[in-house]
Amino acid sequence: MGKLFENRAFAVVGEGGRVVIPAAFRKALCMEPGTSLLIFLEEGELRIITAMEGIRRAQAIAAEYAIPGRSMVDELITERRAEAARE
Repeated sequence: MGKLFENRAFAVVGEGGRVVIPAAFRKALCMEPGTSLLIFLEEGELRIITAMEGIRRAQAIAAEYAIPGRSMVDELITERRAEAARE
């Protein structure tokens, strides 16, 4: 098939709502048995990404708000210790 169909496949919903992800897609996404997935509905489409891809995307979003020279982790720890001391 031509390029138009390289990243598409047909699937059938089976018993219990099961859908088989084609082997080529699983390989391209490094999916193995036991791989955690995030599944969401967006604009009438069912989207599936690996949990690791979800983490990567969240980190990219957080990086947009990072201030050079400031550690968000250190600030969170400091806030939590202050809250604990007040209790």
